[in-house]
Amino acid sequence: MDEATLTALAFGDPPLIGARLLSGDVPGTPPRQRLLTAIVLGARGRYAAATTLLDRLRREPDPVVASFAGSTLASHRRQLGGHAAARKLDGAALLLVGAGAYGAQPDSGPGHPTGDPKGAVRHPADPDSAGLPTAVTDAADPASADPGGARTGATPVDRSAAVGTNRASFEPDGLDVAGARADALLGLAADNLALGRLGAARRLAVRAAQADRRWRAAVRGGWVAAEIELADGQHANAVAPARRALEIARVRGARRHAVKSAIVLGVALTAAGEEGALELLGVALEEAEKYELHSLTWVAAQVTADLDTGHAERYRFRSREVLHAVLRQADPCVMRIARESPWVPAGAG
Repeated sequence: MDEATLTALAFGDPPLIGARLLSGDVPGTPPRQRLLTAIVLGARGRYAAATTLLDRLRREPDPVVASFAGSTLASHRRQLGGHAAARKLDGAALLLVGAGAYGAQPDSGPGHPTGDPKGAVRHPADPDSAGLPTAVTDAADPASADPGGARTGATPVDRSAAVGTNRASFEPDGLDVAGARADALLGLAADNLALGRLGAARRLAVRAAQADRRWRAAVRGGWVAAEIELADGQHANAVAPARRALEIARVRGARRHAVKSAIVLGVALTAAGEEGALELLGVALEEAEKYELHSLTWVAAQVTADLDTGHAERYRFRSREVLHAVLRQADPCVMRIARESPWVPAGAG
């Protein structure tokens, strides 16, 4: 499958194409195309196939590709509640592209919605500052970077020397050095948030905003910003970054990102006591079903069940049905995470 089609599937308005047509790990396929394939496979809930690709890509000599492979694998763990495993992978991914390089990035797209309203940036020596060697401590041992998963042999050596301070080509979807840093930092922010480290999550989100201001980092930053406010009990403050993320994704024509943004905004609106959540979630669920975004379908159905009490059992059944199908195509690490996760509906596995 050509790179333009894979990019549309991964980041744009995807053609209606069956997951069976994805090429997978075909010998001779460039690493970038294999990375895009893994992103699409993960979005469609085909975690085992995605993991096979990503484990190999984590050993690529190109540190940018290896970093994206690690942070993408982390996102698959995180989607089912495996935040501790994801944190190690995100930390390793950040080391690969330079934990300390945060030069100013070109503002080639909409501004990042995450700010630092509480003046959260602190001295790196503070053990809860998310100052970056602290944030990546858990990544020091490559054998433990994916607990319960395959031992990939990924090296802990900081390969950032290979990219240095070069800001690469700044291609619009962010598949370059700055984008890799932002992905890893946002992943670490989400990981720390789920592990109860709210302050570290805020600071990492700020660092991600400094690393990349293009559309994809802005959308993902909006999700994390909204989740941070929700976790902090500031429900009204969660609405604006979630809404901004949805606006950016829609303008960009990024179908998958728009679906995820609608789910996040629906949750934020509900928590803030505002209207419109059920309609948003209905559209998100419809889009997720239409485009085979199984990793989001079960989430949208589960959240909708909590709001549409008159049809709750129907939505819960659909959530369990989709997740059961997803877990049948999962790797052993994802299966273990799902069994232990409080987020996975009973009976889904």
